[in-house]
Amino acid sequence: MDQGIALFFPAPHSYTGEDVLELQGHGGTAVLQLVLQRCLELGARLAHPGEFTQRAFLNDKLDLAQAESVADLIDATTSQAARSAMRSLLGEFSQAIHRLVDGLIQLRMLVEAMLDFPEEEVDVPDITQRDRQLGMLRDELDRILNLARQGSLLREGAHIVLVGQPNVGKSSLLNCLSGEEVALVSEIPGTTRDVIRQAIQIGGVPFHIIDTAGLRETHDAVEQMGVARTRSTLQKADAILILLDASLGMSADDRKILNELPSNIPRLHIFNKVDLLAQPAHVEQRDGECHIYLSAKTGAGLDLLRNKLLALIGWHQEAGVFMARERHVRALIAARDHLVRAAKVVSQAEFFAEELRLAQDHLNSITGEFTADDLLGQIFSRFCIGK
Repeated sequence: MDQGIALFFPAPHSYTGEDVLELQGHGGTAVLQLVLQRCLELGARLAHPGEFTQRAFLNDKLDLAQAESVADLIDATTSQAARSAMRSLLGEFSQAIHRLVDGLIQLRMLVEAMLDFPEEEVDVPDITQRDRQLGMLRDELDRILNLARQGSLLREGAHIVLVGQPNVGKSSLLNCLSGEEVALVSEIPGTTRDVIRQAIQIGGVPFHIIDTAGLRETHDAVEQMGVARTRSTLQKADAILILLDASLGMSADDRKILNELPSNIPRLHIFNKVDLLAQPAHVEQRDGECHIYLSAKTGAGLDLLRNKLLALIGWHQEAGVFMARERHVRALIAARDHLVRAAKVVSQAEFFAEELRLAQDHLNSITGEFTADDLLGQIFSRFCIGK
């Protein structure tokens, strides 16, 4: 069939930690299919989705966070996302979680010792050490949570919805941001009848820009369906760009649209068509809201918009960003909440110890090392109770 190389990786020195035989051929779909078919005839089977990485996790070659980063590296849509996924795959995220867990174990050992020997007088230095360790853990967890949130943005991207009256330039702005003609542009109001999505990247961060039908009262049945979809899409947005015509300013219809928007979603006011007014692109802050004046036709002010979009979704360039998933962020938030509650019950040792235990459980769920009763061995190996 082909001339090639057979590479044997004896356990545990393979990706999965098992004996692995790798066959390398010259490539080409037809030849590889023949080799694969012959392997299946000899008793092999096709791997299930993710099975190699699952085996690597089960054989302790990777922890759960590293295993998930394999898929994130493959699915990365920007170079920034790929670098963050590689950092997680190499174990930087897991090591940060392990440091937090080690700190929690040290603090729990101190508290458990106080509980086990209540007749012993607790020294002031012990209380000081307890409070200091708790403060350090909270600060470190906040730092890791911030990095994880940035990584979650890199993985998931941000959904930005363009809204406004018909003919204010939503489709033109979408085309300008994406660098290609993905939406029809016409002077006829109601040209955009359905939601149009386009993926772009700004500063290495993926964005999903969503152009919507103009919000207005209409008797056109198709346009009514587009308006209904626009309202549904708004509820799922990470940020909203409200487009207005700079030559007309804020009209009563614009204010009606503003009043109907979800109040809990960040927004930017975009005044388009400054080229018609012979005005330069600029940014204004009014009543605590950001107003950007630009031209989707000429591209003037587009960089101002890009920078404001990054700030609006909470992105800030920082070294060491981890590729994190939503479950990682939720686990970190839950652990932080338990540490906050722990600080409130610090004088009640039993409740304090329980909050620390729950925080550790959430952190262990990130790396897949959740074990409820592993503290006893740590106490005897690291803390000399009989001293």
